[in-house]
Amino acid sequence: MTEVWFVAVAVLGALIVLTLVRLLIGPTAPDRVVALDTVNTLTVASMIVLSVAYEQTVFVDVAIVYALLSFVGTLYIAKYLGGEISA
Repeated sequence: MTEVWFVAVAVLGALIVLTLVRLLIGPTAPDRVVALDTVNTLTVASMIVLSVAYEQTVFVDVAIVYALLSFVGTLYIAKYLGGEISA
């Protein structure tokens, strides 16, 4: 039964690779920010699936912290690109 979870993680990994392509080619900064946020979301989803596969709750804790840091980082980048924060 655990093979199903690893297939799900592999599919999420493939989606991350496709999103990284969008992150690299752009064409605009907001497109790259959305791609980065999508990579972070897929990473959190992968951690949750792995927590179910390995039956370890520590992955959920790490995923929650990672999601929080990702959210704050995305907000900061969006405000910087919007001109509300100067370097």
